[in-house]
Amino acid sequence: MLNNVRIVLVHTSHPGNIGAVARAMKNMCLENLVLVRPAQFPSADATARASGADDLLARARCCDSLEEAVAECGLVIGASARLRSLPWPELDPHACAQRVREASAHTPVALVFGREQSGLSNDELERCHALVHIPSNPEYSSLNLAQAVQVVAYEVYRAHLDGEWQGSPPESPPCSAAEMERFFAHLEQTVIDLDFFDPANPRQLLRRLRRLFQRAQPDSNEMNILRGILSAAQDKARAANAKS
Repeated sequence: MLNNVRIVLVHTSHPGNIGAVARAMKNMCLENLVLVRPAQFPSADATARASGADDLLARARCCDSLEEAVAECGLVIGASARLRSLPWPELDPHACAQRVREASAHTPVALVFGREQSGLSNDELERCHALVHIPSNPEYSSLNLAQAVQVVAYEVYRAHLDGEWQGSPPESPPCSAAEMERFFAHLEQTVIDLDFFDPANPRQLLRRLRRLFQRAQPDSNEMNILRGILSAAQDKARAANAKS
């Protein structure tokens, strides 16, 4: 299970935080670190703060975008400390670990952490199936990056110690993040072709549709059905337009 779990850090500004995260990960037997456009890496500060976990830094993969970092993952969970204008499914660290335990038996899983000062953007959070929120003092809720990773990684490791997931394997593998993004692009084009848009706020419609299908987590067979329906609807729209 743990080999299928990756920690993704997005636009980390201080290299020392990357090293501290590597140390937290190694404490909890997590080995897969992915960095999305870090401000500075490699770095002596990162190596110093890793305190013996520099092997994780040596194997860390750097990506240009979050889309690339999670492309093959069937479950993506983003860390968020802020309430959002459009609510997303939210888990505490324990519930998050149970989801990770179940999903990682069958598919790669990404736990995504954002910028030190501002976290993940709304566009980045839209790529997540759910959010994990760490309960803390409402009058002082600030956790640094490595602390947040440590809390979530501990729960994931504890779930692992409880034993591998014993549920039945899925009939069809879950859709990867890359498959979901291709679907969302197809869906957007389809609602445009059908004139099914709120011209005053098109992004709100697309965000709600994203939330719906991310929550549903269709598998590959279900995705083929959905894409087929979209293609048929587009064909009907084109035929109707050709007659008019």
